[in-house]
Amino acid sequence: MKTHALLSVFTLLLTMNTLAQSIDPITVKDIDQKETTLGAYKGKVRLVVNVASKCGYTKQYSGLEAIFEKYKNQGLVVLGFPCNQFGGQEPGTNEEIKQFCSAKFKVTFPMFDKIEVNGAHRHPLYAALAGKESPYPGDIKWNFTKFLIDRDGKILHRFESAAAPESAEVIAAIETALMAAPKQ
Repeated sequence: MKTHALLSVFTLLLTMNTLAQSIDPITVKDIDQKETTLGAYKGKVRLVVNVASKCGYTKQYSGLEAIFEKYKNQGLVVLGFPCNQFGGQEPGTNEEIKQFCSAKFKVTFPMFDKIEVNGAHRHPLYAALAGKESPYPGDIKWNFTKFLIDRDGKILHRFESAAAPESAEVIAAIETALMAAPKQ
């Protein structure tokens, strides 16, 4: 347990200088446990969302899939990160989550390994998105909090759970980000 915590802190410290510029170096595992980095999505506008299958906001999967389908050819990707920290609303295994999302909501956007978004075992991605150095610091309050990331991996916006993916506010931010050219 202590080794895991130390490794997480070490990984976070190693990436902090780069994180001020981009989230791309952060290592994640997809829902099938394949390790990758967020750099695999470099050049795309990313909507990072902590998701759950048994939440009052679970119906937002439909909106997330709809905006992914509508804007993916323009460079948007939705990235779903299951989290069980809020009322135990994501108790399933990765395989069960994958099955649920596919069968119930026809999700085709990338899904990832279940992670923690707050607390001592907070994933480095969420340390970057919501940590002290983020432009939008503060603990994640609930499932379906959304972060909009530009094509260069910089955090543009944070939307709380109640902001539906297809709301005017979220769509305007996505469309603005899609129109902006990468700076690199």
